[in-house]
Amino acid sequence: MKKIIISIILIGIVGMTYAQNKSFYDFKAESITGQLIDFSIFKGKKVLVVNTASKCGLTPQYKQLQELYDTYGGEGFEIIGFPANNFAGQEPGTKEEIKAFCEQNYGVTFTMMNKVSVKGDDISPIYSWLTKKSENGVMDSEVTWNFQKYFIDENGHLVDFVTPKTSPLDDKITAWIKK
Repeated sequence: MKKIIISIILIGIVGMTYAQNKSFYDFKAESITGQLIDFSIFKGKKVLVVNTASKCGLTPQYKQLQELYDTYGGEGFEIIGFPANNFAGQEPGTKEEIKAFCEQNYGVTFTMMNKVSVKGDDISPIYSWLTKKSENGVMDSEVTWNFQKYFIDENGHLVDFVTPKTSPLDDKITAWIKK
């Protein structure tokens, strides 16, 4: 009986260690154009991950996200937008409609992904990792609304997040990018 208990404990420790060693680079997702993107292509870059919506009071943050990308995007920084329809049905469109909306209204050129779920039973794997300490090894969080922003460092580790109402041009975000 003692050996069984020790074995169960060791299996749990190994499982937790594996989960905490998983990084952002271990994920793949479909872009808004239908291309499968392996997030390992972002190695060496800081990445801001944002859940977005086209019919939200915070939708004008697309403009600020694009300004941030125009200023810092390139070799060392990337923004990845994940449209999500989890909050009051504020992202009802197809990927084609979302893409057209972002480009026509805000000139979005940063990486946009296909629509995902950021919470609930159908949460996407990347958002499960972002929000569960058991998976990211850093912290638990809950996506509370559209435009919540997660910081991923150059090594693919979750660093922090800011709430939806925090401007993409907030000092906390720009200082992190410049650091």
